[in-house]
Amino acid sequence: MDTLQRLEQVIAERRSASPDSSYVAKLNAKGIEKIAQKLGEEATETVIASLSGSREEVVGESADLLFHLLVLLQARRITLEEVMAELDRREGVSGLDEKASRSAKE
Repeated sequence: MDTLQRLEQVIAERRSASPDSSYVAKLNAKGIEKIAQKLGEEATETVIASLSGSREEVVGESADLLFHLLVLLQARRITLEEVMAELDRREGVSGLDEKASRSAKE
């Protein structure tokens, strides 16, 4: 089991904990809108760090971003395995072709 899978498992376990004792439970208690907002904040902080921060800041913000993405996926009942399967499906496909196929579906 790799780090992201272990983290996904921990997030799943903490989701039902008391919001007083778990950050994950506290976020979930506030609802999907708050979780999505927090993910957006972390994404913005990652972008800012990548433009003007140190390497360590980019690493730290990237870790925060991945953590909050996993919290959001868990809240939506989407597994990391599903996301990885989608990445596997896209492997070997040009990014331009893949993006064009999504646009054609919309």
